[in-house]
Amino acid sequence: MGKKKRFVFLTRMKRGGRDTDQNSSEEGTAEKFKKLRTTNAHSQTCDWGNLLQDIILQVFKYLPLLDRAHASQVCRNWNQVFHMPDLWRCFEFELNQPATSYLKATHPELIKQIIKRHSNHLQYVSFKVDSSKESAEAACDILSQLVNCSLKTLGLISTARPSFMDLPKSHFISALTVVFVNSKSLSSLKIDDTPVDDPSLKVLVANNSDTLKLLKMSSCPHVSPAGILCVADQCHGLRELALNYHLLSDELLLALSSEKHVRLEHLRIDVVSENPGQTHFHTIQKSSWDAFIRHSPKVNLVMYFFLYEEEFDPFFRYETPATHLYFGRSVSKDVLGRVGMTCPRLVELVVCANGLRPLDEELIRIAERCKNLSAIGLGECEVSCSAFVEFVKMCGGRLSQLSIMEEVLIPDQKYSLEQIHWEVSKYLGRVWFPDMMPTW
Repeated sequence: MGKKKRFVFLTRMKRGGRDTDQNSSEEGTAEKFKKLRTTNAHSQTCDWGNLLQDIILQVFKYLPLLDRAHASQVCRNWNQVFHMPDLWRCFEFELNQPATSYLKATHPELIKQIIKRHSNHLQYVSFKVDSSKESAEAACDILSQLVNCSLKTLGLISTARPSFMDLPKSHFISALTVVFVNSKSLSSLKIDDTPVDDPSLKVLVANNSDTLKLLKMSSCPHVSPAGILCVADQCHGLRELALNYHLLSDELLLALSSEKHVRLEHLRIDVVSENPGQTHFHTIQKSSWDAFIRHSPKVNLVMYFFLYEEEFDPFFRYETPATHLYFGRSVSKDVLGRVGMTCPRLVELVVCANGLRPLDEELIRIAERCKNLSAIGLGECEVSCSAFVEFVKMCGGRLSQLSIMEEVLIPDQKYSLEQIHWEVSKYLGRVWFPDMMPTW
């Protein structure tokens, strides 16, 4: 075989023998074009209005509300899907004033349509309102019309204060009671920053005691410890409770520790100061915490601190069974040192800011004493690279979350920023890099 023929043969072999028969190739190409023309003709005559409703329903669930409403006007079939109960079980009402909020409010006509046609379908509902009194009033008006509802979840979310707190208490309670009385299966209720009171909680318990599992009512000044005990005494399925520190006391913890009360899985406490120096914070005794932990040994005690430095004195003086600590404002070295000495159950620690004094000793102490620590986040703080590596070495692979800004780490004689990620990755058992500060 000559060189030219061998070249042609090898070329054809590399092409998989596709051009060994020119006629076969041309016939195959013609057949492909024929199929393509048939497919295009079919797609041009396809009636999108006759798609199965189950398919349209799944598409509608992913669409923003306004797009979904526009799509419902395409044809009768799509409009029928738009009103199917499955599409209205979960809904968020956004009620905002254009002059005070950048969020786009739910259209009033759509709200009327929902109340008229879908109030009995709603099960998971939240109201997101801005700081205006008008938005809060609109939310109450909608609540008072849900007489045929059977909600499982209700959340009243204020994007900014005062919102619901600006309303007359009687007006708010009246609207909320409508939902409590008509919904016999509420399992999750979030009513932070509202004028809810003890009598309305009794209505809640009377109608939903068998189903309530989560109750969040931080910053509710009209609720007393007696109202908390009423819920804990009657709602035996309650697993998560969130309230303000000013409601927490030795007496309340001891009462919650009695055999007749529920064993909580999550207790969330907001410790918030609005006016520095004007808010008095009390100290919870170790014996009260001990009694509570004996009653609910697996409870997660989550505490959110938004205090000024001079207000931390009453805290972490005795052993505290906190499992999750979040410091939203600057916290001193002294306080973090006390955390390491008094919080042996600590699982997660987040410090947004500390200042310009390195936290080397404090971190090492936390690693030594808090044997369950598995997550830590540091923002505007300082830690030497050597101390940070030692901290990770002591905690080992149990650190499932390690979020440290690169600016936190201070290079020293032992480690530079380029070297530290190798050492940390070695002790974690996975690749790790510090977080980078966004450039915007």
